[in-house]
Amino acid sequence: MSQETLSRVDQEILEKLKNWKEIISKYQRPNSIKAIIQLANTFLPYIGLWILMYFAWNYSILLTFFLGLINAFFLVRIFIIQHDCGHQSFLGSKRWNNAVGWCCSLFSTLPFKYWAKVHNHHHGHSGQLEERDIGDINFITVEEFRKRSKWGRFKYRVFRHPFVLFVIAPLYYFTVSNRIPTIRMKNWKKIGRFQLLNNCLMLGLYLLLGWLVGWLKFFGIQLFIVFTFFIIAFWFFYVQHQHEEGYMRWRKNWNFLLASIRGASYYKLPKVLQWLTGNIGFHHVHHLSSLIPNYNLEQCVKENPILSKFANVVTLWDSFKLVANKLWDEERKRMISFAEFYQLERVRVRAY
Repeated sequence: MSQETLSRVDQEILEKLKNWKEIISKYQRPNSIKAIIQLANTFLPYIGLWILMYFAWNYSILLTFFLGLINAFFLVRIFIIQHDCGHQSFLGSKRWNNAVGWCCSLFSTLPFKYWAKVHNHHHGHSGQLEERDIGDINFITVEEFRKRSKWGRFKYRVFRHPFVLFVIAPLYYFTVSNRIPTIRMKNWKKIGRFQLLNNCLMLGLYLLLGWLVGWLKFFGIQLFIVFTFFIIAFWFFYVQHQHEEGYMRWRKNWNFLLASIRGASYYKLPKVLQWLTGNIGFHHVHHLSSLIPNYNLEQCVKENPILSKFANVVTLWDSFKLVANKLWDEERKRMISFAEFYQLERVRVRAY
């Protein structure tokens, strides 16, 4: 499997979880009742809060945006449903998964077919250093940063600045990267046509609603909700895969089980946030099997503690510290900060 010598922990994971497919099999079955309940307790509050924002607009902009912050999390739940439909796990029917996924995409603005194709590619290659720029937030290794020119280092440092990474980058990703086919792979022409159709539908829908509701109100409310959702989603992408003790390997040394259990974090959130984000914090199990619908993830984790024994647990408070993670250190097998890099460089120079 690998030319790399496995650590004791990695060997133990492979041994203790060798029957992981049997463990998760019963949780992969979609449940129509749970799915319908989730559709109801996600879309109805979202629409209700949107209407409240509309009426609050004339009385208090501050109240409107406070409601918008809450509603952005319901948009996260809508996106999680779309995400599951893209994995064909939310419902038992492919036709209904596609129909519900398309409907969700008109709310999330993310083109259903295109995003699902990119995301499924990410699932098959997560943790592979050759594929780090598809479906995840890009990063470079210590060695790659070391070889960059001063200008190259400066550009990367700017990109990894928190404001750029969590404000500007999400805006670019959702409004540019997902509007045009920036990722081109074999047999993706049909996906590109679906992406164009989604763009046209979104434009037409926004123009119609702007005309009906009022241009300032509609775009003021909708863009605030959507942009806040972008930031939340980008933050989760980051925490889920760029935690300190992650798993990044070149393809020749890569292992799917290790990449899932160690490469995807267990983001242990307060119950309310866990519910609002559709259980996506159980990301290590989700990567182990994307066929487990989000409404079955918590049960799977609770009934099988072995799945979380070796997981990288990140609490809400811990996650804010991860902003310092900038580079993947292949030697130490962890993410490090720029300060750590320059400290290691001074030691390295003195050693020579």
